[in-house]
Amino acid sequence: MPLQIPPTKLPRVGTTIFTVMSQLAAEHGAVNLGQGFPDFAVPQRLVDELDAAMRAGHNQYAPMTGVPVLRQAIAGKALRCYGAQVDPDSEVTVTSGATEAIFNAIHAVVRPGEEVVVLDPAYDCYEPAIDLAGARAVHVPLDPLTFAVDWDRVRSAITPKTRLLMVNSPHNPSGAMFSADDMRALADLLRGTGILLISDEVYEHIVFDGRRHESVLRWPELRERAFVVSSFGKTYHCTGWKIGYAIAPAALTAEFRKVHQYNVFCTFAPAQHAFAAMIRDEPEHDEQLGAFYQAKRDRFRGQLLGTRLRPLPVPGGYFQLVDYSAVSDLPDHEFAKWLTVEKGVAAIPLSPFYESPPPGQRLARLCFAKNEATLDAAIERLREL
Repeated sequence: MPLQIPPTKLPRVGTTIFTVMSQLAAEHGAVNLGQGFPDFAVPQRLVDELDAAMRAGHNQYAPMTGVPVLRQAIAGKALRCYGAQVDPDSEVTVTSGATEAIFNAIHAVVRPGEEVVVLDPAYDCYEPAIDLAGARAVHVPLDPLTFAVDWDRVRSAITPKTRLLMVNSPHNPSGAMFSADDMRALADLLRGTGILLISDEVYEHIVFDGRRHESVLRWPELRERAFVVSSFGKTYHCTGWKIGYAIAPAALTAEFRKVHQYNVFCTFAPAQHAFAAMIRDEPEHDEQLGAFYQAKRDRFRGQLLGTRLRPLPVPGGYFQLVDYSAVSDLPDHEFAKWLTVEKGVAAIPLSPFYESPPPGQRLARLCFAKNEATLDAAIERLREL
């Protein structure tokens, strides 16, 4: 009898749009503004600290929860940035990227038959993790123009089966950010319920125009029910190192670690020592990151105004949404492929971030976490649209 392959557990999942577009860009020699990675160097101090850690012998398994010096540094940063008292031993876990942290958090608390509310457009790793937990993602759309949350719609989506709500600020793909009013509305919504929270804050330091990042860590009522997830890759320009962390109350962290220890157990030890040194000795790096990226945003937006693409506001993060309706009526998937193959610039369509994309939406995502030469080369081609 021939081997019968069981039905897929993820019937709607294929190769991610980020991989597809990066491969297409490579095949056609396109300037890749699609996948969200910097093309400039990581801080030299970080490289030096990594080298020193390896030479000092930190090359074996790290502790499952993360090396103590890094967990202590993360707790110190939470206090410095957000005024949050965090216990480094019982509330901080170092993970192999924010994606692992999100997966762990979902599988730690969500059970088959339960529901998880996500806000569309949402990063593409959320729903597969929910599906694998045997739960159901309930999608609530953000405003299609401003990407603001309608908290009444979120409230209407909550049922007795709701276990978890997932939020993301600064938001990928739009760059929208929560205000203090949003945080109060979120607290009002969850008060008196057993609903838990995942707050995806990987772009926490990339905020512009004097805005304040409203981390859940600033809001004690929310923090007591939340996993707060962040990533060193976005902050230190090293997405390939894949190291992040989760901060959660001790009881939630204990459940989180049960999944983590049988998922990856621990992560790259030398880099943990390097990040600890950066956080401890060079806090100005994350304090100045917003200004660093705001200069890139402003320059890139100014250049885009000389094209037929209309840039949307970008309060945070390192992605620029553009409305291409003056260029094409193609659906966003087709437009992104046409732009890559025919015009030599790779972008990411927005529809993969949705369960049900808004009808007629003509938006694409461009990454401006690039050298000026890369952005200039892209603009030169976009001016030909």
